[in-house]
Amino acid sequence: MGAAAPLLRLNVYVAQDLDFDEDDLRALAGPRSFERGRGYLAEVTAVEVGDGWITATVHGTEAYQAELTLDGPDGLAGECDCPYGVEGNFCKHLVALGLTVLAEPEAVPRQRGRARTRAQELDAWLAARSKDELLALVREQIADDRQLARRLELRAASAHGDLAEVRARIRELLDTAPFARYGYVEYADAHAYGEQASQAVSAIAALTAAGRPADATSLCREAMRLLSEGQDAIDDSDGHLGRIGAALAEAHLNACRAARPDPDETARWLVGHLLSDVDDLTGIDPLDYADVLGAQGMCRVRELAVTAWRGNRTGWAEKYLMERLARAEGDVDGWVAVHAADLAPDGSTHLSVARELDAAGRPDEALRWAERGVEEAHDDVTPDHALIDYLCDRYTRANRLHDGVALRRVQFTARRSLVAYQQLRTTAQAAGCWQAEREQALVLLRADAGQQQSWYGGPVLVDALLDDGDVEAAWRAAAATHAHDRQWLALADQARADRPADALGVYLRLAEPLMTQTGNAIYARLTGLLLSMRDCHRRLGTEDEFTVYLAALRASQKRKRNLMRLLVQHDL
Repeated sequence: MGAAAPLLRLNVYVAQDLDFDEDDLRALAGPRSFERGRGYLAEVTAVEVGDGWITATVHGTEAYQAELTLDGPDGLAGECDCPYGVEGNFCKHLVALGLTVLAEPEAVPRQRGRARTRAQELDAWLAARSKDELLALVREQIADDRQLARRLELRAASAHGDLAEVRARIRELLDTAPFARYGYVEYADAHAYGEQASQAVSAIAALTAAGRPADATSLCREAMRLLSEGQDAIDDSDGHLGRIGAALAEAHLNACRAARPDPDETARWLVGHLLSDVDDLTGIDPLDYADVLGAQGMCRVRELAVTAWRGNRTGWAEKYLMERLARAEGDVDGWVAVHAADLAPDGSTHLSVARELDAAGRPDEALRWAERGVEEAHDDVTPDHALIDYLCDRYTRANRLHDGVALRRVQFTARRSLVAYQQLRTTAQAAGCWQAEREQALVLLRADAGQQQSWYGGPVLVDALLDDGDVEAAWRAAAATHAHDRQWLALADQARADRPADALGVYLRLAEPLMTQTGNAIYARLTGLLLSMRDCHRRLGTEDEFTVYLAALRASQKRKRNLMRLLVQHDL
């Protein structure tokens, strides 16, 4: 997308009568989104300035609605209905709108002034209307705006104290059926459903504000259940349900703080909720309810949590609840007990316990737990790599280098990869025993040479020898096994100075299949090979042979214009 002409002035612009500048936009969006936003200046249309807000349509993959808020509690903010913006990010479309505004600094204050004047004139006009005239206006809006009608209907029901009617309306708002064309709310309809469901949350919160927090508490719980029941039938890729669930959780907490419900009943509901699938949407934290429950209620929460955990020590929700309570109470041993009851076979849980004990200033116990993780690992399971790294670091600091070598040896034997070989080498070199360890490791890799493969193919043996800088041994190993072409290329590159003829043979073989392929990546690879061939011929004193080869290649590949340009750029 081409940038509009005003962009040329942006870098030297100093804000006048505006509450933000380019630095603010860059800080909110991040460098990447900010730079991408520059490319969308020509796509900003229908800019409208109000008193404290600016909106526009920004054309990207689709036409997105972007809005900047100028006088928010934290200063500049923005919303956009693009996928990235819906997640709460300050996107490139908002950057484009902000830069467009900065390009004409005098226009915004003038337009904000006009918007403020229009608002004041409208307010004065409304104040002068009679009750009947205002009712007529509201009825007209209700007839045209079904969403407004629902909101007012809810307010009316709440004002009349009709809890049954409010409950029925909230159930309507949370019903997915009107949006499910095929029994499922598709991505295109999820946003509209989210907007409607948000009205239910607003209505419930309004009950607390109206002095009916007990009713709000009850309706929050029901709304959470209804939202959870419908989540599997909604494509919630943009996270609408999570935001609604979080808003419901906040409304419930506020209602409880106002209503001061029975601590025992609230504790029972809270633990039941936290152990249910509903909590996936609301993310309620039991510690937030400490002021609602008091000491007695929190004690009841702990009792119920312990009972639930003892009945299901491997349950994720039970473990999370116990862990959360233990952390809040500073109960390190309680936290350890929860994890000790469900240890992973690879020792990763032992590592978590060790790190927790380290943080508590108990390093000796931490080391013992980490060592247990290796000792207790199942025979058919490789110990967790992070656990091995942790132990090796501890052994190094304690000058127990040979213990670290033994661990790395076990790790390498279990999984003979290049990374494991490198880690064994580093540890053994520090302990002064690498030569002996290397011989044992190479024996294993030679036995695997026909089977064990590196991550991209070919024997790990060749990779290990190359990584050691033992080019001659690596060349022999490659010739004796099924080395991968990338390994041969690495060998040729390392051996070119001492074995130019052998390296040249590798380059020629690798270049041959590229002659029949197209694409810029192929051309770049071929050019690199040609440069290496030229270097080999120079070392061999056979530059004329390369000249003939290159001329023949140019003649056969002349239709590949991008390749020809690359050859010229590299003086080939």
